[in-house]
Order: sequence, then C-alpha cells, then structure tokens
Amino acid sequence: MVKSKKKSETTRKFEKATKQVRLEKYVLKLYITGMTPRSRVAIRNLQKICEEHLKGSYELEVIDIYQQPTLAKGEQIIAVPTLIKKLPEPVRRLIGDMSATDRVLLGLDLKPKK
Repeated sequence: MVKSKKKSETTRKFEKATKQVRLEKYVLKLYITGMTPRSRVAIRNLQKICEEHLKGSYELEVIDIYQQPTLAKGEQIIAVPTLIKKLPEPVRRLIGDMSATDRVLLGLDLKPKK
C-alpha cells in the first residue's frame, strides 16, 4: 500500500513539472510584406500550428515591414515571411510560408530532432 502512495506522489510531481514546461509562454514575431498571398499563407499556417501545439501559451505579433520598416531594419530582416521566436530561448529565425509544419515545430523546439 505504501508503494502505491509513493508512486502516485511521484506521478503528481511529474505531472506538475510537465504542466509547468507546457505553460512556458512563446513570444513570436512574424514579419511579412503587406497582405500578399504568401503573407496570408504564412499567417494562416502559423496560426494553425500555434493553436494546435501552443494553445493559450503564445503571443504572436504580425509585423508588416511596409508599415513598420524600422522594426524590420532593427531585426535585420532580409527575407519575408520571417518568423522570430524570441522566447523561450534560444532565439530562432524561420524563413518561408510556414507550410513545412515539421520544420516549424523543430524550429520552435516543439519536436525533438531525429
């Protein structure tokens, strides 16, 4: 009986630890150029990925470099769409329309390397 109680305590600790990791907030910035078809696809794909894998634990800011060119210059954006994962560290940059879900998940550190 004691063994069973100890196991459930260990299980509770494990569940608490995994819940804390999952609650880590992702801060993402997606740089686009206007509402071009490529920009719309990137936004749609990224929103889908975030809702499926980060629901409730992400902040996504979409920045149009035509509207805010100084922000793009400050981040040294040379191609668009570009996604920058600010948090959690390490900072990562992904370029493209975010249609390669496996690569985006890997870039966001949500999928282990094979």
